[in-house]
Amino acid sequence: MRSLLLRLYGAFTSLAQPLVRRKLRRRAVAEPGYAFAVEERFGHYDTAATGTGWCWVHAVSLGEARAAGILIDELRRQYADIPILLTHGTATGREEGAKLLSPGDLQVWQPWDAPVAVARFLDRFQPRIGVLMETEVWPEMAAACAERGIPLVLANARLNEKSLAAAERLSWLARPAYSALAAVWAQTEPDAHRLVSLGAKVAGVYGNLKFDATPDARQLAAATRLRTQLPRPVVVFASSRDGEEQLLLEVLKRFGALAPVPPAHDAVQSIAKRVQDVQWMIVPRHPQRFDEVAALVESHGFAVARRSAAGAPAAAEIWLGDSLGEMALYYGLADVALLGGSFEPLGGQNLIEAAACGCPVIMGPSTFNFAEAAALSLAAGASLRVEDMEHAVTAALKLVENPERREAMAEAALAFASSNRGAAERTAAAVLAIAQNAPVRTEERAEPRLE
Repeated sequence: MRSLLLRLYGAFTSLAQPLVRRKLRRRAVAEPGYAFAVEERFGHYDTAATGTGWCWVHAVSLGEARAAGILIDELRRQYADIPILLTHGTATGREEGAKLLSPGDLQVWQPWDAPVAVARFLDRFQPRIGVLMETEVWPEMAAACAERGIPLVLANARLNEKSLAAAERLSWLARPAYSALAAVWAQTEPDAHRLVSLGAKVAGVYGNLKFDATPDARQLAAATRLRTQLPRPVVVFASSRDGEEQLLLEVLKRFGALAPVPPAHDAVQSIAKRVQDVQWMIVPRHPQRFDEVAALVESHGFAVARRSAAGAPAAAEIWLGDSLGEMALYYGLADVALLGGSFEPLGGQNLIEAAACGCPVIMGPSTFNFAEAAALSLAAGASLRVEDMEHAVTAALKLVENPERREAMAEAALAFASSNRGAAERTAAAVLAIAQNAPVRTEERAEPRLE
């Protein structure tokens, strides 16, 4: 029997559907992918979208889709014929997820968390198991799966202190949702403790799936070829977020990046030459900001060369990595990476991919999204932490001017990434064990009505 509060939540999400549609229309102006198959979000599917017994994997956005790809590859290695139903919440997640599909797999939008939409989704596809990636737990979906006997699990699970505080403020929704999950596999022990405090059944601490990612060998090979042609070392600001590019550009200008080259003997002005002897590159985290960041760079007086326009590296003070799926190329080109999301209070982006490419990382003060990975990386000598962007630029200059130390950090990064692998194998085995014991549903259900 559902609680009154959960029923009220269901009524609210049902009434909010017109607002959801309006938001999708607005987002589609900048990102046309949001205009695709909108009705799927409300439980209406193409006649070709059918089948039962799916292993349903939900990866809300780009980062989760990449982690899902690692898990799906391992699921197929352990059970070759597993049918995958892949769902997403964002356009970038769906675009990345499309690369993961094999013949017989299916991809649709995750339904809006309203009773009718969720019921239509579950009744249409009748998944054998649902695998949520990292953080995406919705109260209605969790309750509906529990009522139908569909095991819903949370893989590669993480929960930082900020998210825990938010969940505790809505404990009447969060606690039943987390308690309804059949199993949770946490990335770290602190994540596990926070999840348990919300009622989750933590079945293991398996590590981070992203350590099991293999960088694209072709991109790394291309980067190796290009590096021999570059006249200057490269520092990449990887997965930068809104507000952070401004910080970097202001520091570079203050350090004389656009000033006339000073005399070699002028010690006071030597920082300008050091900055100008480096090729700076920015790779924004969100593709919808590519044009915005290009305009920002130019507004500060820098010449910008865009990957999408130039293809090969072109002469400019700032390179803009405005492409998707090429982070291995960018890390392979770079001597040092500045970690996006860590110079504003945003929790930091994933530093594991940089480590796997052998690229030393300089991170700012905010890394709560990947706290343990950041701590392990620092302990391994694969990264440095600084207090702000000015210190980050200074640290990057010191590293590119000290090849021996940079090479030692690169080797430490590769060792750090390699030593933390294994989460994919453990998680896939646990998913398959639960799926094989799950009941198979084939009966039809009447479409629910909101009373």
